Amino acid sequence: MMLALITAKQVIVLFILIFSGFICVKTGAVKIEGRKAFSDLLVYFVVPCMIINSYLTEFDDNIFKNILYALGLSILLLVVGFAITFLLSFKLKGDNVPIVRFGCMFSNAAYMGFPLIQALFGSEGLIYASAFVTAFNIFLWTLGYSIVSRTFDLKAIVKKIFTTPAIISVFIGLLIFIAGIPLPDIISQPISYAAAINTPLSMFITGMIIAASPIKNMFNNKLVYFAIIVRMFIIPVVCIAIFKIFNISGMVADVVIILEACPCASISSVFAVQFGYDEDVAAAMVVLTTFISIITLPAVALIITTLI
Repeated sequence: MMLALITAKQVIVLFILIFSGFICVKTGAVKIEGRKAFSDLLVYFVVPCMIINSYLTEFDDNIFKNILYALGLSILLLVVGFAITFLLSFKLKGDNVPIVRFGCMFSNAAYMGFPLIQALFGSEGLIYASAFVTAFNIFLWTLGYSIVSRTFDLKAIVKKIFTTPAIISVFIGLLIFIAGIPLPDIISQPISYAAAINTPLSMFITGMIIAASPIKNMFNNKLVYFAIIVRMFIIPVVCIAIFKIFNISGMVADVVIILEACPCASISSVFAVQFGYDEDVAAAMVVLTTFISIITLPAVALIITTLI
């Protein structure tokens, strides 16, 4: 119950930050064109710093074992999400089905999940979250990218995986953590400062996305409702049931469940533009699942603390 209350409080805090981004765009204080620059700053600098910062701790054998454990659980839940999505969307028709499948498969782990994990579990939780993001990004740039692009370019996929900032930062962080490399304050302090920007910046960007989305058109497509039901309800419930059946519990389990229960990945909107899907459908998935998460994420936290 305590984790659920903390989650509810943190989700509200995150939504206040989201609202600040929304208001700044609507009042003209910040131009919507700045969204890409903010997103690039987050992806290429802030998130890598946050991941590396989470590893700046003394090596602990149990934590290292939990990192591998988190990686295994993350792969399990991601595969479960993919299987559910494919099974339920098998008979769906329309040009926008691939982007809807992508939105169902991939959660907003970086934008919405990391700030929440940081608030709930601190730096140790972020270490396990980085394991989830490693598996997440590998799947995103292989299976996910192939789905939305309708192609499979192995060379491009491999290049994308090994040039993704989040994955590179995980490798750097692991090296520092395992080898016990001490970083001087003149390096570790700027990394820590940059890491602290993650939560407000990621939520601010989400608010900008919502401000730029056509609210009136969000409720006109049945595929959006399909994405909401699958992403926010069916996948989390099935994942929780699997953990319950196999008696999987603890901080690592809580972290990966919460990350998998987050809203549709915001990159869905980017891919919609890049590959010619309906931008309104992608934006609606991201925005509406983000709003719904203010109820579902605390509910997930309550369930995992009382049932598993």
